[in-house]
Amino acid sequence: MYFFGKKDPNAPNTFNIRVMHWINKFVIVVFVLGVLWKLIDVLFLKH
Repeated sequence: MYFFGKKDPNAPNTFNIRVMHWINKFVIVVFVLGVLWKLIDVLFLKH
C-alpha cells in the first residue's frame, strides 16, 4: 500500500510524480475535513 510500504528505489522521482502525490494528499485531507464537517453539521447543528 501507498501509506504503509517502503519507497521503491527503482521508481522514477520526477516533478510530475511529486506533484501528483501532493495533490492526492491534499484531496484526501479536504475529503476528510468535508466528512467531519458534515458529521458535525448533522449531529450538532441541525436541531
